[in-house]
Amino acid sequence: MKIIAAIANGPRDPFEIAPCELSAPRGGEVLVRVHACGICHTDLAVKYGHIPVQMPKVLGHEGAGVIEQVGPGVTSFRPGVTSFRPGDHVLMSFGSCGECSNCSDGALGYCDHFRTINLFGNRSGGSALSRGGSDLGGHFFAQSAFASHAIATTRNIVKVDADLPLDLVAPLGCGIQTGMGSVMNVLRPRAGTSIAVFGVGAVGLSAIIAARIVGCSTIIAVDVVPERLRVARELGATHAISGRAENSAAEITELTQGGAHVSLDTTGVPAAVASSVNCLRARGVSAQVAAPPRGTMYAAEASVVVGRGISIRGVVEGDANPQLFIPRMIGFFREGRLPLDKFVKTYPLARINEAVDDLDSGRVVKPVLTMVEIGSA
Repeated sequence: MKIIAAIANGPRDPFEIAPCELSAPRGGEVLVRVHACGICHTDLAVKYGHIPVQMPKVLGHEGAGVIEQVGPGVTSFRPGVTSFRPGDHVLMSFGSCGECSNCSDGALGYCDHFRTINLFGNRSGGSALSRGGSDLGGHFFAQSAFASHAIATTRNIVKVDADLPLDLVAPLGCGIQTGMGSVMNVLRPRAGTSIAVFGVGAVGLSAIIAARIVGCSTIIAVDVVPERLRVARELGATHAISGRAENSAAEITELTQGGAHVSLDTTGVPAAVASSVNCLRARGVSAQVAAPPRGTMYAAEASVVVGRGISIRGVVEGDANPQLFIPRMIGFFREGRLPLDKFVKTYPLARINEAVDDLDSGRVVKPVLTMVEIGSA
């Protein structure tokens, strides 16, 4: 079928809106008419060449939409749901093989084939996308949702209620899941304890919201963008520190009377990572979620890590199983405890390059593309 997609042709080229061809879903796959898709820093890391992936390619991995067609033998991966059908509203998240030891353990973000499935978009039988008779890179995070339609798998879609606003909940598939999951599934701070969050874009703000939900009494936001710090205070941060401060770790140690219990770095900037470790009290835990350019090295002083018994934990997708964690986040949204409208801004797909510029500059926290104004090519 003919669709419209935003194509990444290279690091210096703007996204190109163009007609493409999308093949029918195969076994275990579904065709989703995309209504909305969040833009994540991982999309841009790939486009800018920080993560080496062959171009041209259709990116987008926080898709939300409605199933239009199912492939042969489609069944649901989510317990309690027997099948997916045309008309079902779904959120799309990351893919996994379902067969390796990590998948068997429920650690889907650490699937042995995570990079192959998600970053490289390898799909059995080849790409579902083509343009002018030539294959076009697709299946990014098992979806490639910067498009009017996407092929996804039953392993990376979650059925949701039809009354949910897809343009708001689309980012639950990756960025929000990463931030909230890192707090709730990995750091697990006890009520009354302290957390420092370095970088309060969508992932960091989600972590702050999660910290407030679990009852942290001291929630410290660190960022270089004053507007983001303002939003962080509005969403639950008790303190805000400029990332340009000479010694943010010392400020946090003073505010927490000895150091934060846990910390989270979303930036991948080596200096910020060092501060996220140095600000911890004895037996503190730091979670690292960023995907900086390959070869980036982090420096942690041995006397701090060893002397204080510090734990440093890498985290992928918030250690979440989307089938279980996305419904939990939707519950927080319905209760008013996850106010996505405070930091989501929508753009039509045709304005994707404006949305990217706004994200890069810090003018917007979470841009979400909407496709309702376009049809098939």
